[in-house]
Amino acid sequence: MDYTNNTVTYTYKDDDISENFYFFNVLKDGRVHVLAPDTPDAVKIPPSDDVTTGVKIKDISINDDVSARVFLPPSRDGGGEKVPVFLYVHGGAFCMGSAFSVEYTRFLSTISKECGVISVSVEYGLFPTRLIPACYEDCWFALQWLASHGDLNFNEGQDPWIKDHADLTRIFVGGDSAGGNICHTLATRAGKLALPGRAKVEGMILIHPYFHENDRIWLYMCPTNDGPQDPRMKPAAEDLANLGCDRVLVFIGEKDFLRDAGKMYVKELSKSGWKGSVELMENLDKEHCFYLGNYLDEEAIAINERIKLFIRRGKANM
Repeated sequence: MDYTNNTVTYTYKDDDISENFYFFNVLKDGRVHVLAPDTPDAVKIPPSDDVTTGVKIKDISINDDVSARVFLPPSRDGGGEKVPVFLYVHGGAFCMGSAFSVEYTRFLSTISKECGVISVSVEYGLFPTRLIPACYEDCWFALQWLASHGDLNFNEGQDPWIKDHADLTRIFVGGDSAGGNICHTLATRAGKLALPGRAKVEGMILIHPYFHENDRIWLYMCPTNDGPQDPRMKPAAEDLANLGCDRVLVFIGEKDFLRDAGKMYVKELSKSGWKGSVELMENLDKEHCFYLGNYLDEEAIAINERIKLFIRRGKANM
């Protein structure tokens, strides 16, 4: 059988497998092979301006390990008032997916156009090429890098689209599945550590987030884990109480295997003592992250509309 380990394909027999996980196999010789799906979210495409939405798209390098795809809405061509920034973290069980895929490029292009935001889709390190917690550290570095554009002493490595057009007092972080999990840790850190300059995370958007106490797969991918109740997979009450944002929007799918985890997150956040506001939207009769492939579905369009309302509501209340 042929399996893909992020970017490399290997051939081996079933007898060579010592341990089988849902997303990858561990071989007797110690190698780990990711069972990458043959779907559009696994196919990377080069950046190209979106003629349908008018959004400009480019790829940038943040450091040696982290890159990103940046989306500039068409209204920015003429300058004017600065706009919010949406830092997005893709899903894929910490071992698959890409910010440069067809599906995420289409989704973020649509969001940038409809919400009038600059989107920064992070390409972070995946297991097994880089073990967890690399994904968390990469995304935290990307958030700090983004926030640093408001620091007058930060010159090297600045992106002109962000420097000229981004309102860094209105940063939104969001992600789906594993990306939603990573976003929770970003908001947790932002609540403990001040971001550079005047930068602020205003809101967090979690789409079908991945939380699972005593998750066998995640514990294997993260050899430095804190055990079955690691706070990255079972959010701690103190972390929830001190989230570094004012508002949270959570989406769950009625037929999603992670539906209860998303509902529990909202419940625990609501009773934690956190001073912000949380909203929950359920996608009826829908499975996990359906909106990426079925982007014309009524519920997928409803997700986009709810995100737009969530972001624009903050401006109206300022």
